Amino acid sequence: MLNLKIYAQRRRQLMRMMGEDAIAILPAAPLQIRNRDVEQPFRQDSDFYYLSGFPEPEAVIVLAPGRRQGKFILFCRDRDPKMETWHGRRYGPEGAIELFGADEAHAIDKLDDVLPGLMGQCESVYYTIGLNPEFDKHVMSCVNDLRRQSRGGKHAPYEFVSLDYLLHDMRLFKSRDELRLMRKAAKISVQAHIRAMQHCQPGQVEYELEAEILHEFHRNGAGWAYPSIVGSGANSCILHYTENNQPMQDGDLVLIDAGAEYDGYAADITRTFPVNGEYSEAQKEIYELVLAAQEAAIAKAVPGNHWNDPHNAAVRVLTKGMVELGLLKGHTSKLIKEQAYAKYYMHRTGHWLGMDVHDVGDYKVDDNWRLLEKGMTMTVEPGLYIPHGSRGAKRWWDIGVRIEDDIVITKDGNELLTKGLPRTTAEVEAVMAG
Repeated sequence: MLNLKIYAQRRRQLMRMMGEDAIAILPAAPLQIRNRDVEQPFRQDSDFYYLSGFPEPEAVIVLAPGRRQGKFILFCRDRDPKMETWHGRRYGPEGAIELFGADEAHAIDKLDDVLPGLMGQCESVYYTIGLNPEFDKHVMSCVNDLRRQSRGGKHAPYEFVSLDYLLHDMRLFKSRDELRLMRKAAKISVQAHIRAMQHCQPGQVEYELEAEILHEFHRNGAGWAYPSIVGSGANSCILHYTENNQPMQDGDLVLIDAGAEYDGYAADITRTFPVNGEYSEAQKEIYELVLAAQEAAIAKAVPGNHWNDPHNAAVRVLTKGMVELGLLKGHTSKLIKEQAYAKYYMHRTGHWLGMDVHDVGDYKVDDNWRLLEKGMTMTVEPGLYIPHGSRGAKRWWDIGVRIEDDIVITKDGNELLTKGLPRTTAEVEAVMAG
């Protein structure tokens, strides 16, 4: 958890943008049932955690910039010795004030008593409708109660504004403290990928490498940011393959897309390496083309360029290379215009990265690609996927290669957050050789 002052600064920034005639309402993530009496491990809503650091479910944040007696109000579960014996300790309203900096805190069952009064004192409510349907009903019930009491002098807010509109633009730009956590998540992820390379042997099952990755995450105080992809052979051509249950064959490649989450911040890395430790010539041809595309994309990820520049650079390198290899026929520019490359490269070259692995933030502003600025963090992840039966030489069939790293845009260029992880074929082979 970050210093409490950082969460307070974020709340103040948000409230300045909202204005004094508004309130913001943000519920915690709901609990999810896995099966019957078993719940999924709880992971706090990213926006909620960004503003408070509060890790419990059944909680609601209300921010009221114009309220003199307390602007940050937190509703949470009350202390309950019996429930805490079964399910673990709770902070309670007292802990919300003492440990999380709330100006005022109430038990969650008091929400219906307090929230209508807070809503009745404002003109605008910042709340994102549709993310939590059950809580949507609760908010609308409060509004309708106020409307029914209009003859008694109560009034409902005049407008609802999506909280995402302000909050997600804040989250797009990472602070020094956030980057510290992201570097840590990246470092743990790099160690996990190296561990997988060093433990890989023909005949193992894909999930054995997944286990090595999870071991490294957990031994460093992290969890997974998303379910790991460990796809060998033909499975490397399935973008979101997560079964991870097939034996790995001598002579095949294995593609691992795995990233750690550390204190709420994600890393996202992909490496593709030979199961037996040595790339074949055909595998090197595809790998080195993808690596060249990644280097071209990273070179374009600098302030002043727009979001799509790295993707365009990667597409041009990949398309030109596929023509030279015989996977595509025609002029590069025409093939790009027709998106002929999409048969073998069907995804984007990156995405925003932060508390969510596919992090928040608009990619376009006023229908134009967003300009890259200092503090934005993103992945760079070109790939080529050549399934069985594709055009071109059979030696490339069932080869899927993706190389993914994480960067932050700096004042003069970019910083590779995932440094230390082998990228060239020679580097990968050296690590696998031990």
